[in-house]
Amino acid sequence: MSEELARIAAALERMSPPPQPAPDFAQGEAFVWQVEPDRLSPVEKVSRVDLSLLIGVARSRDTLLENTRQFARGLPANNALLWGARGMGKSSLVKAVHAQVLSEGHPLKVVELQREDLPSVTRLLALLRQSEARFILFCDDLSFSHDDEHYKSLKAVLDGGIEGRPQNVLFYATSNRRHLMPRDMIENERSSAINPSEAAEEKISLSDRFGLWLGFHPCTQDEYLAMIRGYCAHFGITQPEDVLRAEAIEWQATRGARSGRVAWQYVTDLAGRMGIPLA
Repeated sequence: MSEELARIAAALERMSPPPQPAPDFAQGEAFVWQVEPDRLSPVEKVSRVDLSLLIGVARSRDTLLENTRQFARGLPANNALLWGARGMGKSSLVKAVHAQVLSEGHPLKVVELQREDLPSVTRLLALLRQSEARFILFCDDLSFSHDDEHYKSLKAVLDGGIEGRPQNVLFYATSNRRHLMPRDMIENERSSAINPSEAAEEKISLSDRFGLWLGFHPCTQDEYLAMIRGYCAHFGITQPEDVLRAEAIEWQATRGARSGRVAWQYVTDLAGRMGIPLA
């Protein structure tokens, strides 16, 4: 009988493994939250670009940087939603601002949380609450679809429930949608509900809980070319101005869009053709 109970216990542990102990936060600057079992995995090298290379987002850059500095110093700061056009550097800005604050001597940590793991966020907050370190909780590409209940878990981060949000945790999210849900979904819920004005209110109001809304919009051709020149100067890529301009414009025409991501893709192609590593 005891052997059967032991096997059942082992099977249950495999199905729901116990959480792993918290890491030594002093040994790293970035972590990824993972579940089954719950654990914070340190990131050896964060993939990011220098803050000076993010062009065309000066207002959002300055606002997010100052907000992050305040938080790192132990002062009041707001949760931030970075929303808008694809490829304009929303997630790159979060990581670059974190690096800038670190370089100024503030031991700020960043923890990346996947949208699908939002239901576990209360367990993550309980873990971070026990630490003396300060954390930016970062969720990239946040959005919700029809019948998606994950947004309720996010309220634990933004509002904190009865305990309140831990004073050492701030939440930054990026999204292509200002209200975190498709416009047609909002309209459908309003048109089919008994009380249209209240049907989508709970989900729409989620974005209102962010103290900072930072909008990112499609760049102009001049900004697009300035991004490319900045990358080329940073990595030591030399190319005649007329050739660079003609190739860059042709590149964005084939992609049907201009953005920081398209600029980086062109520079990657150019560096590859010239045999220059992008280290």
